[in-house]
Amino acid sequence: MIPVECYFVLSALLFFIGVYGFVTRRSLIAMLISVELILNAVDINFAAANRLLYPEGMEGMFMTLFVIGVAAAESAVAIAIIINVYRNFKSDRVDSIMEMKN
Repeated sequence: MIPVECYFVLSALLFFIGVYGFVTRRSLIAMLISVELILNAVDINFAAANRLLYPEGMEGMFMTLFVIGVAAAESAVAIAIIINVYRNFKSDRVDSIMEMKN
């Protein structure tokens, strides 16, 4: 059986990769993928904490399902926004959105 600490290490690794990707990328799609990595890290944490604290309970699993549902809705809205930005500016770069301020 895999120790719970390995899940926490994997979760931390995914979280920091997602934060790094969000901060360094300029493409809206790459930023969306980075946010999804962060949410997946949260899912792993919920499941691992549930297994560690309440091995017989299912609260962490239900929270994981809730976060997956919210992530799916967030992705649908974000992709719709990215498509509209691409139609207006012919680019999916963050710099093109900054032109809307001027």
